[in-house]
Amino acid sequence: MTANRYSLFISSVQKEFAEERLALKSYALSDPLLRLFVSDVFLFEDLPARDQKADEAYLGQVGACDVYVGLFGNEYGYEDSEGLSPTEKEFDCATAKGKTRIIFVKGEEDKRRHPKMARLIQKSASQLIRRRFNRIADLTAGFYAAMVDHLKHSGGLRTLPFDASSCPSATLADLSQENIKAFLATAKRERKYPLPISTAKEKALVYLNLLDEGQPTHSAVLLFARSPQRFLPTSEIKCMHFHGTAVRKPIPSYQIYKGTVFELVDQAVDFVLSKINRHIGTREQSVQAPATYELPEEAVTEAIVNAVAHRDYTSNASVQVMLFADRLEVWNPGALPPCLTPERLREPHASIPRNPLIAEPLYLARYIEKAGSGTLDMIERCAEAGLPPPDFEERGGLFVTTLWRDWLTDEVMAGLVINDRQKAAIVLVKTMGQITSGEYRAHTGVEPRTATRDLNELVKKKIFSRYGQKRGAYYTLRKK
Repeated sequence: MTANRYSLFISSVQKEFAEERLALKSYALSDPLLRLFVSDVFLFEDLPARDQKADEAYLGQVGACDVYVGLFGNEYGYEDSEGLSPTEKEFDCATAKGKTRIIFVKGEEDKRRHPKMARLIQKSASQLIRRRFNRIADLTAGFYAAMVDHLKHSGGLRTLPFDASSCPSATLADLSQENIKAFLATAKRERKYPLPISTAKEKALVYLNLLDEGQPTHSAVLLFARSPQRFLPTSEIKCMHFHGTAVRKPIPSYQIYKGTVFELVDQAVDFVLSKINRHIGTREQSVQAPATYELPEEAVTEAIVNAVAHRDYTSNASVQVMLFADRLEVWNPGALPPCLTPERLREPHASIPRNPLIAEPLYLARYIEKAGSGTLDMIERCAEAGLPPPDFEERGGLFVTTLWRDWLTDEVMAGLVINDRQKAAIVLVKTMGQITSGEYRAHTGVEPRTATRDLNELVKKKIFSRYGQKRGAYYTLRKK
C-alpha cells in the first residue's frame, strides 16, 4: 500500500464466477469514490503466459495485494495433490499473511454446495464476517459497502460518502418498521429477495448495509424514515406545470412532495401522468382497459427515478420536475461522474451510481430495472412512441433530462400545408423513430429526386430534422 492506494486480489479461478470477477474489477476502477483509492485489481485472467506454475503466480499476487476478495459458490474447483483447490489455498495464504479479507458467498441454499466448499465457507465464517449475494448488483453494492468500511477503519477515508455515513440525530426509532416491511414484501415479490417480511428492523438494515456503527445512514433515512425531510429538507421534489414553453409566473400547478424515495418517485410520476394526454384502449385483452400516455410512462418514471437515485444530496437544491406544453424537464442536482458524458449515455455504458446504497433498494423494488440501461430504455421507449429522442445535458451543476411531447397533434396536422406522401412520412417517423430517403421511397414509390424534395420541404417547414451526410442521412421529428 502506498499513500492510501490499495491493490485488490479477486479470488477464484473457477469459471463459476468469470462474469462476477470482471464486474467487480470494472466497478472498483470506475466508481467515483473507489477509483481514488484502488490502484490495481488482479484477476487470474490477467496472468501472462510464462514459465511459472500457476499456483505460484497467483499465490504471489495474494502476497502482494492489500485486500483479498473471495467469491465462494457451489463449486470447489480443481484439487491438487493435497486435496486443496486454488480458492482455498488463496484464502489460507491471505489469512497467513494478515491481509484484509472480504468474502462473498453466492446463494442461500448451502445443501447444493460441494462438501469441501461448504467446509471452506464455515472456516471463513469462524474468522470474519461474510456477505451473501445472488446477483451482480448485490455483489457490487456489498463490495462498495465493505470497501467503504475498510477505508474508514484503515484511515484512508476520513469522511464517509453521503450514502454510507450516519445521519446526525437520526436513530433507529425514526425509521418505520411498516416502511421496511412494505419494502421487503415488494423486493420478495419483484426480485425474490431472501429476507422474510417479518425480519427485524436492525437485521434488515444490516443486510442492506444501511448502518454506520449501529446508527442509521443517510440512505436508511431517505429509504425508510417516517419523515425523511425532517433530517434532509432538500430531499423533497418540486413539481411544476406550465401551459406554455417557458417558465412564467404565476405557476398554474405547483406541488412540493415529501416522503421516502419510493414515495417521492410515485408522487412525481403521478403528477406528470395526471397532466398529460392519455388514450384509453379497449378491454379485448384484459378486464381493465389499458391507458397509453402521450409520454411513455416508463420513460417518465426512469427520468424521475434517476434524479432521485443519483442526485447530489449534499446540494441545497432539490429535484425539480417541470412539465411544459412541448416537453418534460427533470432537473437533478449534481454532475455526471467524470467517466460519463451526455453523449455516452446514448450508448451502452457501465452503471456508476452516485449513491449505490440508495440505488440497490430501488433496484430490489423494481424502480430501477437494469444497471446502466436506463437512458437507453428511455430512448427506445420514446422511439416506439414516435417521439424525438430525449436530451441529456449538464447545466451549471445540474443534470437535466428532457422528454419531448408530441406537438404534431391531429389539429396541427390538419393545418399543415403538405402533400399526402409527406403526411404518411410523418406517421412513419412517429412509428419508426426515424426514416431514410430509401425507406421513404420504398413506402411511397416515388423517384429519388421527388423523395429528396419532399423530405427537404419537411425540414424547411421545421417538421423534420436531418442528420448525417448524403447516403447515410436520416430524418427525425423536430423538437418544437
